Amino acid sequence: MRATLAGGFTDIRVLMTHPMETGLRKDQDGKLVPMHFIQSVIVKVNGKTVVDSQTSQAVSRNPVFSFRVKGGARGDKIEVSWVDNQGETNSTEAAVA
Repeated sequence: MRATLAGGFTDIRVLMTHPMETGLRKDQDGKLVPMHFIQSVIVKVNGKTVVDSQTSQAVSRNPVFSFRVKGGARGDKIEVSWVDNQGETNSTEAAVA
């Protein structure tokens, strides 16, 4: 994850390593691969939620999300967390550069 300050905005860019299966792809035996996708993404700045979003299986594998937040300062703590449809979670943190 990278968070940078420019022109009064904090730009946040994060790579989420995830298979993002749609439930429509078939494996080598012809069986459908079950849906497995990120369904919720939350962005916090210094512990305060600034983005709370819902996504679907229509997002590509290992997605890169970008967010622009008004304000911010160098050194602010940015946390991005996500939950998938199988209950798995992950998160990452960075300081604004």
